[in-house]
Amino acid sequence: MFIEPHIKGEKKGWIEVVCGSMFSGKTEELIRRLKRVKIANLKVEIFKPAIDTRFDKNNIVSHDTNAIHSTPVKSSEEILKLATDVDVVGIDEAQFFDKGITEVCEKLAMNGVRVIVAGLDMDYKGNPFGEMPNLLSKADYITKLHAICMKCGDIANISYRKIADANQVLLGEKDIYEPRCRQCAQSND
Repeated sequence: MFIEPHIKGEKKGWIEVVCGSMFSGKTEELIRRLKRVKIANLKVEIFKPAIDTRFDKNNIVSHDTNAIHSTPVKSSEEILKLATDVDVVGIDEAQFFDKGITEVCEKLAMNGVRVIVAGLDMDYKGNPFGEMPNLLSKADYITKLHAICMKCGDIANISYRKIADANQVLLGEKDIYEPRCRQCAQSND
């Protein structure tokens, strides 16, 4: 599906964004793509925000417990400093990065790097989350994944928060969040 284009012998980069709600398989898809890159013997660097320590301090881990080693970073600018002489850069939980993440991805792509980014496109209220809208507008390829609504069984695109907390960022798992469709997210029960 993603064929690296070559024009006049020059390597061209691009941005792929995998988005959706919690429990939709975003990290699983990111890991799958990055493992294929490693099989192809391409040089890859993988990053995650340092604040995300839910499963592991260093590894990106999916809800299905698949994992791949990554480097935790505190800012998007660190990615540019660490991603030298690579073919592919993977970034998980992009919604937690600072405003510079979009520019970092754009710079990497302009330097011939394939950038694969995963993140929540909406917060628990169903509003755009962090820099994800900007990343989506710059992406060459977008994959939107859906979970299954825990109330009605339809497709879910909302990460419904089961507890009262007004902070946009609240790290948690099934104890705090569940996937819901638009209608069931509004029912609040």
